[in-house]
Amino acid sequence: MSFIKIARFSAAVAVLTVASICVSAQQDSEASRTVAFPDSRLAMIYSDSFLDPKTGIARFNSLLGILNREFQPRQAEMQALQTRIFTLTKEIEDTQSVADPSTIRAKRDQLAQMSTELKRKGEDAEAAYNKRRTEIFTPLQQDIGKALEAFAKANGITVIVDGSQVPMVYAADSIDITRTFINYFNGMNPATASVTHP
Repeated sequence: MSFIKIARFSAAVAVLTVASICVSAQQDSEASRTVAFPDSRLAMIYSDSFLDPKTGIARFNSLLGILNREFQPRQAEMQALQTRIFTLTKEIEDTQSVADPSTIRAKRDQLAQMSTELKRKGEDAEAAYNKRRTEIFTPLQQDIGKALEAFAKANGITVIVDGSQVPMVYAADSIDITRTFINYFNGMNPATASVTHP
């Protein structure tokens, strides 16, 4: 998952085309015109590192903990239902040769109903989790984007490429700002974060 893309390349290699120097010939003299090149500095960042639980962006891990705690009751409910399904399945298997056929049918109907309920609860929980995750993490994504822009401007960086999103053939370690930026962001943004509840 990438939080920020300051610069995005659609191919593994970007080709920089430079306008050629034009030379105009005149009878009395030859005047050459040069093209002014922008003063640019490229840096690499690997946004996958933002998610590292130990060395990544602290607020990410704090928010992830909040999100998981919010959905823990639903997870526990589904686990309990799974346990009931497993128990009932084993009970049917163990008694179907000796139990009354109508009892087995009733248990199978109950099992089918429980399986349908588990599927529905799972789909609902997944949809709710994804919606809540977007609500919680969108402000962090925006903060990281603003911080990356401020960091780039303060350090004279004109282009930042996210190596986690672009296939890279080679990039020198000297242009990798990932660790420096994470330290910069964590220093300005404490791990504790308030979350708005729905």
